[in-house]
Parts: sequence; structure tokens; C-alpha cells
Amino acid sequence: MEPRSAAAAGKDFPYTARTTCYIEVHDDGKVTHGNSREAYERALAGSSRLFAVWPGEWSSHLFLIDDLDEYAKAHGIKHDDERTGLKEHAHEVKWEKDPYGDDNPRSPYMSIRVSLDCGCSVHDLAAFAAQMKQQKGWDVATSVGWGSSSGPEGTSYSLRVRRKCLTS
Repeated sequence: MEPRSAAAAGKDFPYTARTTCYIEVHDDGKVTHGNSREAYERALAGSSRLFAVWPGEWSSHLFLIDDLDEYAKAHGIKHDDERTGLKEHAHEVKWEKDPYGDDNPRSPYMSIRVSLDCGCSVHDLAAFAAQMKQQKGWDVATSVGWGSSSGPEGTSYSLRVRRKCLTS
């Protein structure tokens, strides 16, 4: 049985689903698992092949990861404007303390509302957090809930950010 093609599924392939299991088969026959940057680089160099097992309701399906570019974009190894909603540029960011945030003054994090005046939108919190860390030094919490709301002034996002980082 030959594995199915992940590329044939296009953007519908669940690269980042929690139930997708990655298998790497090295040239020497060694088999490992995981979806690391190193596995991507080895597959790109041709020294291994990546496969994914996608569990279904009644059976699991084996896929060859034959579009390494899509794999890299899905896992944040390569930036993807479409998936993240974010261009790779210095964002025009406005922020304020969230008036509805339930902030404990002893907590190292506080709730803020962020709006982007550069035309970007946040579809991927981890990508936004990485860009804000690089651009503004912010530590955006990615392990808690976040949300967005739209109004006459545009879209704003509710986030948690480490207090000591909010200087700009």
C-alpha cells in the first residue's frame, strides 16, 4: 500500500491537528517521530522522508509529506501571510489596558486590547507573539485564551502580556 499524498489534500491537510502523528524515515532506515525544524531540514536535504498518520473515525491513513513548503508554513518554520494574517513588517500597534480584563495586580501578566493600524489581522497567536517579541519585546501569553471583536474603529484583540514588557 502506497501512502496518500498530503499535497493532494492542499490546505485542508491537518498539518497541525493534535491527532496528526509525524514519522520520519531516515536514509539509514532509522525511524523517529515528531515534527521538528530539524526533521523538516533533513527531509528538504533529501536525507529522510516525512510521513503523517491522520487518524480517522474507523481507520488511520498514512500520508507522505510531499509538499515540504506547506508543512513548513503550517508549523511556523516559514512565514505564511495567509495562515497568520500577518505581513512580515513592523506593525503599527495601538494597545490599552483591557477595561474588562480580570487582572490580579500580583500576576506577572495583564489583559490588554490591541489594534493593528497596518492592515494586518491576527489568525495565529503564536506567530503574532513571535513578531511582537521581536519588534516590541513583548511576552504575549500563548497558552491562554484570546479573542477579537470588530467595531466601527476596526478589529481589536484581547491578549495577555507580561506587565514588565509593556513599555511601547
